[in-house]
Parts: sequence; structure tokens; C-alpha cells
Amino acid sequence: MIAVHRALPLFAAYGLELEYMLVDAETLDVLPVADAVLRAAAGSTVGDWENGALAWSNELVLHVLEVKTNGPVEKLAGVSALFQRDLAQLGELLVPLGGRLMPTAMHPWMQPQHETRLWPHAYAEVYAAFDSIFDCRAHGWANVQSAQINLPFAGDDEFARLHAAIRLVLPLVPALAASSPFIDGHFDGWLDRRLEAYRVNCARVPSVTGPMVPEPIWTRAAYETEILARIQRDLLPHDPARILQAEWVNARGAIARFDRSAIEIRLLDMQECPQADLGVAALLTAAVRALVQEQWASFAAQKAWDEARLAELLRACMHDAELAPIDDAEYLSVFGLTPNMARNGGEVWRHLASALPEVPHECQRALAVILEQGPLARRILAATGLEPTRARLQRVYRELCDCLDQGRMFGRREVDRDAW
Repeated sequence: MIAVHRALPLFAAYGLELEYMLVDAETLDVLPVADAVLRAAAGSTVGDWENGALAWSNELVLHVLEVKTNGPVEKLAGVSALFQRDLAQLGELLVPLGGRLMPTAMHPWMQPQHETRLWPHAYAEVYAAFDSIFDCRAHGWANVQSAQINLPFAGDDEFARLHAAIRLVLPLVPALAASSPFIDGHFDGWLDRRLEAYRVNCARVPSVTGPMVPEPIWTRAAYETEILARIQRDLLPHDPARILQAEWVNARGAIARFDRSAIEIRLLDMQECPQADLGVAALLTAAVRALVQEQWASFAAQKAWDEARLAELLRACMHDAELAPIDDAEYLSVFGLTPNMARNGGEVWRHLASALPEVPHECQRALAVILEQGPLARRILAATGLEPTRARLQRVYRELCDCLDQGRMFGRREVDRDAW
């Protein structure tokens, strides 16, 4: 959670949160030792530990740790090196526990119904409430690792402009960031399997996730009435003690966090190293900024989009990632494109990368690999094949763990920035 104590204007700062799996160094099975790692760092059992510019915190389950900017940062340049530094520290703390860090957005063979261990310390009653309502021993809860971007706003007008822009970019996110092609050791056709699991994990209370792409709402008052109050009301029969609060139960693909005057984008799968996560975040926020500035479409035109139409595009990109067909000419026009300029999600991102301001220098090569070779899910499938054995999956995911340790990309390494 990125703390903000005063409202910051649009694009004055950024917050980034990255979630990592803790796995057994030999088998790569999930390793539920997050509390032991935080204890080793802090000297006592804590849920959060500040490490200078970054902070570490627990998540719902004991095999996941979150590393995040310790408050908003003014620019993304240089942030990937901070994350890489902290990952090295985490790796050292995991060695005596027999563990290491694994990237990507889903563990490829975890069996959550048997392997899930919920966080048992501070705030355990909150996690227990989630579990009692939704059963967190499932992929959409226990086996989902995301990168979350926080973008600030000050007042209703800035909220509306930011919300409108983010809603339009959300459908394209998996075409850039999908990294979760396997569930239960199998590829079932979804390049972003995490988001498909996430889409249905709150089915018992549908208003919690809604259509994933947020509804067209433009003021805090309307958001609190039409989304948050509805969630709170729908939760009440399942949570009569009111342990869960709607503002942080809200699970749409982008959520308004009025407690810190920011919108949190939640649809990004974790990548193989911080440079890749930062490259994806930088390109995504550049696209959002261009829309806020009405570079291709007016604010009025952006507000007119229905969430169901955008959610349909999102699901196509969840399934096929960069190869998902984008044949809605009106949607393409929002980004200054025509059907003869871009036919699928990958082509849209390549056009945007060439038209938008450059990403931080240290992330350019990582982003070039993604745009040229496809999102990480595509590169993983190229290495594993469509029906890999467990041994093959272990070899490929061990290489991904090495990429994380070494801060390098997964895939053909000869791609350079000119390939954009």
C-alpha cells in the first residue's frame, strides 16, 4: 500500500508495488515463509518493513511478499535498480530457509487447495473474513502475483480525467504484460490465466469485481454511492461484523483509493525482472498521460465508453495477449490509429511506443524485447511447448528465477531498441 498524506496533482508522482513468490530452491514448489523473511529483516514478526526508498510487506498468503516504493516517487527512472537491490537482499534472507524468489504472475503447478497457508499474524482476522466468504484456497486468491501502479489525482476533475483514460487503456494491458500461461501444470488457452482466475474469484459477491473495467463514474460522491456503498451492502450478509471495508475490498482492474487520492491499476502481470516491470509501467503510464492530455480523443469522447464494451476487449487480450484482434475502429481511433495501422494488441502497443515519450533508459532494452518477441507468456510458451512435462516446466521456471536474480530478460537477447 502506497501512503499519500496529501493530494498530489496528475502525474506528479508514481507508486509501484511488485509481488513475488517464495519457492523452494530445489523443487520450486511454493515455500510459505514470508513471516520468517520479514522477521529476519526486522528482528521481530511484522507485516511491513521499511528499507529506505522501498518497503516490504506481507500479502494474503505466506508464500508471497510485496516490495513497493516507500511512498510516492517523482519519476520512474532509477527505480528498477532499487528493486533489484532489495531483491538481492531478499534472496540472501531466503538462502538459510532453503528458498529463492520466483517471478511471473502465477505459479505454474501450485495446488492452492492443498498448499495455501494464509498469513496468521496481524490482520489475520481480515484474511480469515475473506477466506470465510470467498474460500481463498483457490487460484484467484492464493496464486496471483501482480504489479500495481498508483497514479495520483487532486479533486474530482482530475479524478474524472484520470479514470476515463485508465478505463480505455485497461483492455490492452494483457497484450503487453501477460505472463501467466499455466495453471495446474497445464496451458488451457489463456495467455493471462491470472486475470481469468481473478475475474471470477469474487463470484459469490459479484459487485466486488464488477466487470473488471470500472463503470463510467466521474466524481468521488458518485463512486462512493454507486460502487463502494453497493459492495458494502452486498458484503453485509456474509460479513455481519463489518470486518471488510469496501474501499479495499473493491477488486476492479483499476480502483479509486480516496484514502490516498490515487487510482491503483491492478491488471499488470509480474514480469521476469524489475527492468521489465518498470518498462511496462512506464509505457502504460505514458499512454494514460497522452489520453489525459486529449492527444487523440477528447475528454467527452473518452467518457462515453461503456464498461461492457471495454471488458469484451479486455477478455480478448487476456486470452490471446498481443495477438488478440482489435477490429473496433472506434476504439483504435481513441489512440490515433486506424484498422490499417494496427490489427491486434501488439501492433497497438508498438505504435504507441513509437509515438510516446521514451521510457527510462534502463528499461528501454527490456521493453524492446517485449514489443519484438511478445509478452512474457508468449516467450514462456515458446520455451516450454504447449504440453510440457513437469521437468520441462521446472527447467524453464528455474531460468526465469535466474533472470530475476540477475536482472535480465527471458528470451532472445539480441533484440535491441531499433527493433521497435
